[in-house]
Amino acid sequence: MERPLWRPGPAERADSAMARFWRRAEAHTGKRFADYAALHRWSVDHAADFWGLYARVAGLRFSQAPVEVQGPNRMPGAEWFRGARLNYAEHLLRRRDDKVALIACTESGLTRRITYAHLHRGVGRCADGLRRLGVEPGDRVAGYLVNGPETVMAFLACASIGAVWSACSPDFGADAARDRLGQIEPRVLIASDRCVYNGRTFDCLDTVRRLAGAIPSLRHVVIVPYDPDTPADPPAEWTTWRRLLHGAAGTAGADVSFAQLPFDHPLYVLYSSGTTGAPKGLVHGAGGSLIQHRKEHQLHTDIREDDTLVYFTTCGWMMWNWLVSALAEGCTLVLYDGSLAWPDLGAAWRLADELGVTVMGVSAAFLEACIGAGIHPGGAADLSRVRVLLSTGSPLAPEAFRWVYRRVHANLRLSSISGGTDIVSCFVLGNPLLPVYAGEIQCAGLGMDVAAFDERGNAVVGRRGELVCRRPFPSMPVGLWNDPDGSRYRETYFASYPGVWRHGDFIQTTPHGGVVMLGRSDATLNPGGVRIGTAEIYRPLASVRAVAEGLAATVRSHGRDAIVLFVVLRPGAALDDALRGDIRRAIRAAASPRHVPKFVLAVDDLPRTRNGKLAELVAVRMLRGEPVANRASLANPQCLEGLERACQTLQAEIANA
Repeated sequence: MERPLWRPGPAERADSAMARFWRRAEAHTGKRFADYAALHRWSVDHAADFWGLYARVAGLRFSQAPVEVQGPNRMPGAEWFRGARLNYAEHLLRRRDDKVALIACTESGLTRRITYAHLHRGVGRCADGLRRLGVEPGDRVAGYLVNGPETVMAFLACASIGAVWSACSPDFGADAARDRLGQIEPRVLIASDRCVYNGRTFDCLDTVRRLAGAIPSLRHVVIVPYDPDTPADPPAEWTTWRRLLHGAAGTAGADVSFAQLPFDHPLYVLYSSGTTGAPKGLVHGAGGSLIQHRKEHQLHTDIREDDTLVYFTTCGWMMWNWLVSALAEGCTLVLYDGSLAWPDLGAAWRLADELGVTVMGVSAAFLEACIGAGIHPGGAADLSRVRVLLSTGSPLAPEAFRWVYRRVHANLRLSSISGGTDIVSCFVLGNPLLPVYAGEIQCAGLGMDVAAFDERGNAVVGRRGELVCRRPFPSMPVGLWNDPDGSRYRETYFASYPGVWRHGDFIQTTPHGGVVMLGRSDATLNPGGVRIGTAEIYRPLASVRAVAEGLAATVRSHGRDAIVLFVVLRPGAALDDALRGDIRRAIRAAASPRHVPKFVLAVDDLPRTRNGKLAELVAVRMLRGEPVANRASLANPQCLEGLERACQTLQAEIANA
């Protein structure tokens, strides 16, 4: 067995929040937990006891106490902390002092520091402004925003009122943003006037105008300046961030009124795209998100009040929501907006050094890019204060683990974590009391009954299986948007194994409790750790006259997932560099740079099921070099020969690159 890359020291064993909770759980139960596996087993076998104890440890403030911690032990249909009332934002805004809450940095060099007192005032003023616009509990407010302090203020203002927040970043085109934000029928849109990426400044106002015109429910548009010293001049019918906060007379209240709401009151809607149709809107509850994030921050990540935490993310990725919840720990958050490759891949590491970051979060794709570029972060920056390095978005290869300990810092804890937008949290993640092995996530989270299931629904160890969770947990989504009877929700997560959550990832559990991620088990694309539905790529193809139809999948190319687009051309068309450029530009304009395929290949026909749907998993299997079973289930199995040739040609190209 390979030796660990890192082991916990005396400080972790004695003083980490996980160690303190372990001792508290033993005192509470009167039992001795011999190892983490025993503690974890208690947390899932006695879920109500565990979550009830942790709510007290975390100091959750219930204005009305719960009648019971857990209702029926079933999925779906579980109910947590029934009868309880609380407010998510109140837990994040407990501090009102001069400690720095937010350090907002942009690639253009703009840096702002926001204290907890300033944040509290800003949230109060924003909430007052939203109420003047008619926003009430249950109304939706949409954000089309860069990752800045105003985004955090707007979100927390909505949470304080009980309004439902939903956001995407300005790198999404108007169509892709409308497909997400439009379906929830927001009353207010809050949008950035511009953004900066890879050294270029982009005016967002034209896109905001198109987006606002495509959402009939909108009553107000609020424009936030990228740089408060140089705000843009929005149309007269829109309002500005300054007017929202200060009112027409220039004054507004600064205190925050926290609406006391049910535990599962909707907090935000996130989007996890399917392979067809519009992205699915996942409705997440305030209490479940709060207690799950606090458990992950406090116990599993060991975030402390004196930490400075950064997760390099946009506000359209669930890691932004995860990051913001860490304000409940009283630490300092770094909000970074821009490209991590500008002006070079060392920028993020230098920023961590400059700001004294102690907990740093990145995507696996970023680490792999650093490896590919041959950089030595620890040699160019002082990273000795980085105590925890988090990685998510896609599986992190064993060699990437070893690279971190060679090239970043030899005494940090590398915590690869994995969960999803679906649960706005993690199934498997780090642990300050367990060793780190190359290529492995340390453990399943407390309260998360994670297993690898084979096709028959049997738990397996040491071989590939479907990632499942066998028992309910508080951060399960309240439901899907526009799914009144819950049928789509049940079909999405519980159709394969009734009563058991199937997540759509392949994993392998190890004998010592670690987890190896083996990639997606469905056709959802996942380049750079951002889940993309294939329909978002197909729709822009309609504007490319030479293309009749397409099928998107991903292929592993030099350690990263890359999008492959197979296209059927119209008669007389030829797939040359010019047409490839047209295809990529159309997808970039309508969706985002993340949607752009790295490889575009022409085929004569695409595989379809007998009911006419594209058989995307057939292409996935061929790209992996796996055999296609049950070809007779296809309406046109004769197309597979051409598709197979295209896949073989591509694999040869990748191997020779």
